[in-house]
Amino acid sequence: MAVDKVALITAGGSGMGAAAARRLAADGFRVAVLSSSGKGEALARELGGFGVTGSNQSNDDLRRLVDQAMAQWGRIDVLVNSAGHGPRAPILEITDEQWHQGLDVYFLNVVRATRLVAPIMLQQKAGAIINISTAWAFEPSAMFPTSAVARAGLAAYTKIFADHYAADNVRMNNVLPGWIDSLPATEQRRDTVPMKRYGTSAEIAATIAFLASDGAAYITGQNIRVDGGLTRAV
Repeated sequence: MAVDKVALITAGGSGMGAAAARRLAADGFRVAVLSSSGKGEALARELGGFGVTGSNQSNDDLRRLVDQAMAQWGRIDVLVNSAGHGPRAPILEITDEQWHQGLDVYFLNVVRATRLVAPIMLQQKAGAIINISTAWAFEPSAMFPTSAVARAGLAAYTKIFADHYAADNVRMNNVLPGWIDSLPATEQRRDTVPMKRYGTSAEIAATIAFLASDGAAYITGQNIRVDGGLTRAV
């Protein structure tokens, strides 16, 4: 693949976001990584790109990432939206503030970055936006209430985005990971998975890399489950 393609990864300092950055760099992308910890800067330097220390809850930090990528490379071909962790509590105990925080972490992280990047992709007449969501977006678990609710909204947003921009060759899809090795492993959770194992961050990254590739050029508005059979679509 030509080395002039560019990928931005938000919340990419560790876990699945970092794995996606490594895989896309291996596939020939120039990579820029946003993370709040500073790990993204070190990772991006290692991969021959650049990092920005900041939050995907900040429009200003996201703008710095986008502006620097455009100044350095002049294009953005792929945006990978990862996320941190939102509030967890019994559903009737979640406060208004916590619900808003969950929306910030799991939904508006995508909206903010997409507002900045999609117009660039529309000018290019090409681009792929890939959101790391959750296997529990459609079969929610009480373990992750704010994540499940916000990411059900993300699925709707993704379909509406696809309706508007598929004809411009700008695609958006969601990856729905189940139990992945970036989380603490327990036997109880492992036993709920038909494959009887945790998935790996590398397997999520491989799915992201496929959705970013020309091989996925006819795929948009979809929610791709990568969960070892934990959830099954009707």
